[in-house]
Amino acid sequence: MPHPRMFAFALLLAAGAVQAQVLPAPTVPDTLAQRLLACTSCHARVDARGNPVNDSYFPRIGGKPAGYLYNQLQNFRAGRRQYPLMTYLVEHLPDAYLREIAGYYAAQPPAAHAAQAEGVAPTLVERGRQLVVNGDSARKIPACVACHGQKLTGVEPAIPGLLGLPRDYVNAQFGAWRNKARRAHAPDCMAEITARLSLEDVNAVSSYLASQPVPADPRPAASIARPLPLACGSAPEQP
Repeated sequence: MPHPRMFAFALLLAAGAVQAQVLPAPTVPDTLAQRLLACTSCHARVDARGNPVNDSYFPRIGGKPAGYLYNQLQNFRAGRRQYPLMTYLVEHLPDAYLREIAGYYAAQPPAAHAAQAEGVAPTLVERGRQLVVNGDSARKIPACVACHGQKLTGVEPAIPGLLGLPRDYVNAQFGAWRNKARRAHAPDCMAEITARLSLEDVNAVSSYLASQPVPADPRPAASIARPLPLACGSAPEQP
């Protein structure tokens, strides 16, 4: 004769099996927001309290210009940018869906990494500031603000902001352009600029940008003075 406790346990298991059969399966809403939750594991990580995690590599993409985000999704799909996970995610998606994704994230409130000012030599930051604000005319290096806006928060519809990005991410992108692992629509202005920068210049620029606080209004500027210092295929001149 079975032990009473074993008999009771068997009844509980049986009851649970019956309940599992009659309860309807949970429904998942078929919305763009639900489908894009997977993106948050890299681009919008938060801790147990819901606070943003300052990942050293992945950028925040909320609030970026829609044209810029769309260009990058196309670049990953076409192999102009090299990151296997991103390529896998977008390689079979049509242009219309990529535009929809870009528009969704462009409409999100901007979120940024905290400024990274610790352990950076003041002389290095100052050199970075000079390049970002003034450029280097002797080497035909334009100022970053000439394209990315005086607040460095980007310009509609396709120029990204540079503040609030992790230093390692900025360095990695310069390295990708230098190694031709990242390309853009021709003429590729950033590849041309990167070729004129020394490794010390790259470190200075990324250190300065990472050390700057994000302005109270981090939205991209509506427009910028044209023509740009260099012809740029991803941000063509308006007709």
